[in-house]
Amino acid sequence: MTPSSSKRVVMVSGANRGIGAAIAERLAADGWRLSLGVRDPAKVSASSAETLVQPFDARKGQDEAAWVEATLDRFGQVDAVVNNAGIMVPKTVLEVGDDEIEALLQVNVKSPLRLVRAAYPALKRGGSGRVVTLVSLSGKRVKAAMAGSYSVSKFAALALVHAIRHAGWDDGIRSTAICPGFVATDMAAGISEFDPAAMTQPADIARIVSTLLELPNTASVAEVTVNCLAEGNL
Repeated sequence: MTPSSSKRVVMVSGANRGIGAAIAERLAADGWRLSLGVRDPAKVSASSAETLVQPFDARKGQDEAAWVEATLDRFGQVDAVVNNAGIMVPKTVLEVGDDEIEALLQVNVKSPLRLVRAAYPALKRGGSGRVVTLVSLSGKRVKAAMAGSYSVSKFAALALVHAIRHAGWDDGIRSTAICPGFVATDMAAGISEFDPAAMTQPADIARIVSTLLELPNTASVAEVTVNCLAEGNL
């Protein structure tokens, strides 16, 4: 199918709330057409012809290809993928069960890989495809024992970002990891008593995503670390 307009198309996973919703709002304002992958489409109000809301569950292992196909059927192109969906299991590596580790890897690592694989031909077509993955500062250090299991998956997610960056480089695809600390979302509220007003805001992350998607191939950014705390050099 040929593109139905000159507007670029971005796929955003986990776009129903928090960081994902903020990214979708910002990119819509920037003029992108949106393909939003969410577990419960009924919870997302999107009446615009410029927005597709697609059922997507990163835990299933089979929704990625169907979502890409639906996006191409609707818009005829995919110019960027934002891997935002993620889960956390607040347990040490000694406490976490095999099924919980598998769930972490499934959502935080395997699903983003499947999505990029499915979207790759479309991303390649324009010569300037973009992949942005919300990793975490937990992909760069293990801050505490209770964050250990989460960090295992996020270290792998960060490696995936760099692997995609190398694999897609000659095709004009640029892959970037955004590694935030505490962001004022439901996830952060469940693991911290830190004042949400003092945390990085979802809209701050959305601004960064917007900038990354606008950069030319000659200004590739591999990682962006974002913190609301004075934590070493992170």
